[in-house]
Amino acid sequence: MKFRLAHASDALALAAISIEVWLGAYIRKGVNAFFAEFALSEFTSPKLAALLEDPNEYVIVSENEDGLDGFIRISHGKPAPVAGCSTMEISTLYVQPRHHGRGLGRALLEQGLNYALDTGAPSVWLTTNSENAPAIAFYLRQGFEKVGTTHFHIHEQAYLNDVFRRVISP
Repeated sequence: MKFRLAHASDALALAAISIEVWLGAYIRKGVNAFFAEFALSEFTSPKLAALLEDPNEYVIVSENEDGLDGFIRISHGKPAPVAGCSTMEISTLYVQPRHHGRGLGRALLEQGLNYALDTGAPSVWLTTNSENAPAIAFYLRQGFEKVGTTHFHIHEQAYLNDVFRRVISP
């Protein structure tokens, strides 16, 4: 496993990984136009390139001999939707499904937590779809605790998400 900070030139690969992981995690029965439109308009190379230029965003990628296989994005100054959390959000932790089970997600998370610790954040928070049992189990195994719920919105549709927090200590 090789980790590094993301570069602007990674935007296209990050967009492709985002589409793959998001559709695989949240679309269970088939891709309809509503979700296809969201994924193809949300996970674009220009949007990810802009994100990589934002000083409040920190993106670490995992790279193998053929290219990127996962990434973690940590966002500064993001108030949590529930009380008792810092403003340091793990906005994204995506690993290509074919690389699950090798410890890559845990290693990327560790990279992100080390970064958050270095910035002095007392804790981090994140959200995940309330029906995403594998992600929920992963975060609970990594020492996160469920601290509430919120909703993820796509246009007028709302989807229940769980909010998790992990206290960071040296």
